[in-house]
Amino acid sequence: MIYLDHNATTPVDPRVVEVMLPLFTERFANPASKHAPGQEATRIVERARREVASLAGARPREVVFTSGATEAANLAIGGVLATAEPGRRRILVGATEHPAVLGAADAAVSAGSAVSADSATAAERIAVHPDGTIDVDDLRRRLGPDVALVAVMAANNETGAVNDPRPLVEAARSAGALLLCDVTQALGRIPVEFERTGVDLAVASAHKLYGPKGVGALIASKDAWPRLAPRVHGGGQERGLRAGTLNTAGIAGFGAAARIAAESMADDGTRQRALVALLTELLAKRLGPGAVELNGPVRARLPNTVNLRFVGAGADEVQACAPRVAISAGSACSGGGDEPSHVLLAMGRTATEARESLRFSLGRATTTEEIRAAADLVARAVLRVRSLSQSTPIQDEVRDDNRALRTA
Repeated sequence: MIYLDHNATTPVDPRVVEVMLPLFTERFANPASKHAPGQEATRIVERARREVASLAGARPREVVFTSGATEAANLAIGGVLATAEPGRRRILVGATEHPAVLGAADAAVSAGSAVSADSATAAERIAVHPDGTIDVDDLRRRLGPDVALVAVMAANNETGAVNDPRPLVEAARSAGALLLCDVTQALGRIPVEFERTGVDLAVASAHKLYGPKGVGALIASKDAWPRLAPRVHGGGQERGLRAGTLNTAGIAGFGAAARIAAESMADDGTRQRALVALLTELLAKRLGPGAVELNGPVRARLPNTVNLRFVGAGADEVQACAPRVAISAGSACSGGGDEPSHVLLAMGRTATEARESLRFSLGRATTTEEIRAAADLVARAVLRVRSLSQSTPIQDEVRDDNRALRTA
């Protein structure tokens, strides 16, 4: 298997596993306990907090550990709306946001509509340009004194499109709104400078950067912290913002993965960008002019990601004809339905074009040999799908007969 779906998840780095293993059996104490083993667990958690904060360009006190980016997004969005003033309850979200953010935003707004009949029932979408980057002018037009929160991701999980947070911060602050930035795909792949850019809230997940599943983080600035209400209540862990016994092993793994990513990010990015260019070149050469189209920016893109449309070949069929290559037709968190990608539709692609598109996301261990082999296998699959989908008059006649029988 050639695994080119690292935006869905990554393998846990063996060095991360090495850090985690003793915390399951030998150093297993609860960090909330006051005895010596508990205090040792606390030190482990705080070291990981520093490592995650360092990678994100934040301060350790701004990091709240959660079960993943989805919980972090719900805490950020629901927490802000729970404390918002009655006249400030609108939420604006990028049209290409991850389902975790879109779902959390819609749910929070819908809950607010139960209190006020005049409230909207879904978060308002901000348009994107054809390359998938956010339309800042559209954001500015939608902003007003009734907006509590703006949510725009740092890098898109399907196309790799990277957004500059600085104009977004400026626009949101001009209206008194907070800016939430989903850095899940960006963290560990490109520099993230939470404090320097002035972002108010950010969410991330360990399993996208060779850490374990089931652990993530909300990063909240000192100005945003008072505007958050907890969503999970109980023992008051994480400075009262997220109750529950801390996942010490997972958190330590997150910290180790963040430290390793900080050390290898530049080299990984340079190598992966070259491999993505090679993959695109090989596919275009094999399939011919006009047969492969890029979805997303040419340059402002994650170094490991490319989303390509194969004209005339359905993505599901191409995947079925290339079973040795693990690639994706959309987000792994979109519910598993057969609807076309909401990301590509928001970028102006038709449903047919979206269904002919596949995401390739490379990893730290991806090799040149794998890329050459994957390009060959995918190209063969595309050609096969195209040949099978070409209709002849006889095939059309049989199809019409079958349709008539079903109707009868």
